[in-house]
Amino acid sequence: MNVDARSQPLVGFLSIGSAARWTSLVAAFRGGLNEVGYRDGENVRIEFRWAEGRDDRLPTLAADLVRNRVDLLVATGGPRSVLAAKAATSKTPIVFTLGADPVKLGVVATLGRPGANITGVTFITGQLNAKRLELLHTLVPGAVGIALLVNPDNPNSESVSKEVRDAAASLGLRVHVLRARTDLEIDNSFAALAGLQAGAIFVGSDGFFYNRRDRLVSLATRHAVPASFELREFVTAGGLMSYGASLEEIYRQAGIYTGRFSMAQDRAICRSCSPPSSSWCSTRILRRHLASPSRSRCSCARKR
Repeated sequence: MNVDARSQPLVGFLSIGSAARWTSLVAAFRGGLNEVGYRDGENVRIEFRWAEGRDDRLPTLAADLVRNRVDLLVATGGPRSVLAAKAATSKTPIVFTLGADPVKLGVVATLGRPGANITGVTFITGQLNAKRLELLHTLVPGAVGIALLVNPDNPNSESVSKEVRDAAASLGLRVHVLRARTDLEIDNSFAALAGLQAGAIFVGSDGFFYNRRDRLVSLATRHAVPASFELREFVTAGGLMSYGASLEEIYRQAGIYTGRFSMAQDRAICRSCSPPSSSWCSTRILRRHLASPSRSRCSCARKR
């Protein structure tokens, strides 16, 4: 039986992305809510705000949700969404998803005890970047130059650049850092690859890039450059390889946290946490190169 809408908890959902590109993630988030007894439209309401890849809109969108008196604010799509939500309120509970270290970004005090009004699910990618670069190097062993594409507006971009440079040094590789915050800058970055003699491209984790995954995959194909991505959704879009956390699982966990945070008795036990596994996903071409016996188009294995 539906609860009167006026008495239903109102959840604000803030994202750097767009509704059309986040469909599967929203479904996973709703699935997490369902697991703890909340169903959108029955006993909880969700109000969405999409920045459509424009991070400058995030502060306004976050403030709008707070003005609408949401009972809880979910911040997704990268550090900029989370920081905008935190700046918008010190009272409304916040649940975030974040692919960076929330302590280093100043989002939480510690992973075990985030404190204040904020908690969430982290998938810290730094420890995975070295492995992802190693896999790319295995695919293209003759490439001595690797391009790294980052969004300079992402607060985590410098940290990622250092992690990849350090990993590259141990493999004897040169890294050319390319920066893009717009579609034109993405196009120009790929156009520059030949002049840089980059034999492959490593695409950093970023909500704007996720929203442009079809464009990035198309450009990698057009320029015939092996590309490594963090998330399997890029492989689903036709990309060559990915290595990283399952984003749908992250959003499912965020839905569970949101449901628990909506129950006053459970707020004290919410903590920032990291999901237990990462996934490796490759296309058929890459598996043949690595002599994998699998026949399916996309092979994913869990690493505990």
